[in-house]
Amino acid sequence: MPGAVVPSSLILLTGASGFLAVHIATQLLERGFRVRGTVRSADKGAFLDALIAKSEHAANWSWVIVEDVEREGAFDEAVKGVDGIAHTASPFHFNVTDPYKDLINPAVNGTVNILKSALTEPKVKRVVITSSFAAVVNPEKPVYKFTEADWNHFSIKEVEEKGTECDAFHSYRASKTLAEKAAWKFVDDHTKDGVPPFDIATINPPLIFGPVLHDIKSASALNTSVGAFYAYLTGAKKPDEAMTALGGYIDVRDVARLHIDALSTEAAGGKRFIASSGSWYYQLGLDVMHKPENADLLAQFPKAIEGHPHATAPVQNILDASRARDMFSWTPIPLEKTFVDMAQSLAERQTQWGDK
Repeated sequence: MPGAVVPSSLILLTGASGFLAVHIATQLLERGFRVRGTVRSADKGAFLDALIAKSEHAANWSWVIVEDVEREGAFDEAVKGVDGIAHTASPFHFNVTDPYKDLINPAVNGTVNILKSALTEPKVKRVVITSSFAAVVNPEKPVYKFTEADWNHFSIKEVEEKGTECDAFHSYRASKTLAEKAAWKFVDDHTKDGVPPFDIATINPPLIFGPVLHDIKSASALNTSVGAFYAYLTGAKKPDEAMTALGGYIDVRDVARLHIDALSTEAAGGKRFIASSGSWYYQLGLDVMHKPENADLLAQFPKAIEGHPHATAPVQNILDASRARDMFSWTPIPLEKTFVDMAQSLAERQTQWGDK
């Protein structure tokens, strides 16, 4: 039966070794849930074991290997006995040769497969899916306020018309839109007499930043948004790029918290949630880094660019996150904390990578 899950429930977390998912795992454990993560390899699982071993909640953590999320029945064993699911496993990159093979099929098939597997476990009450603002926005003229009622139709049309010639940007956005649409359709198709076998909610964040906890061997393996900021810190970006309007941003710890709130709040079932802390362009993060009080931290990145401090903010559309703020009594983590904490984690990692 659909509904919220309560602490002590067993939650399946897909893609558990990812940037966002590691934060979801640690917060689930802190809030009293038991967590079973899916990883692609034993090495990823071992890293998470070592990370979570530092917690007093380590006994409530376990993992299973799911090598290929597109394989039929990939999650059938993993879902056994779980009460809820947080599905984060989906590609986020722009290395695209074929939009369908590289992005759309993995995103859609992975989402449908987790829902198919959820049908085999009667205990499952709710599935929370990591979607994206990419599934919401269209190229509207500023200033347009996007809400959960909006869907990205433009990127889907771009892929349909251009095929392998479609740019990676719209290929990614189409993958997120089609995967989320497939999830809502799946639940509709399996609803009988007005009652679904379980309900779903989606979290739709824009660019995600914050401290890096997951296992990465080099800077090139950073997730796209954090990797771009690191490129500014290492001087690999041009100053003018920092003024490009990019929609919105959010702290990874907030996104993790909202996934858990959506799992555990009765009224969240059947809803989408835009999760944005505010409008974003990279100059905002650079301005934080160049504050006098952050001089010692900035010194860890001697090639960091300054960009265009105090420049006029670009005009851009708005992501309305009032539904998430109101339902979950959510106040976003301050921007300065997000970027200071992230930069500190990157300073620690770059020593390991030998980038300093």
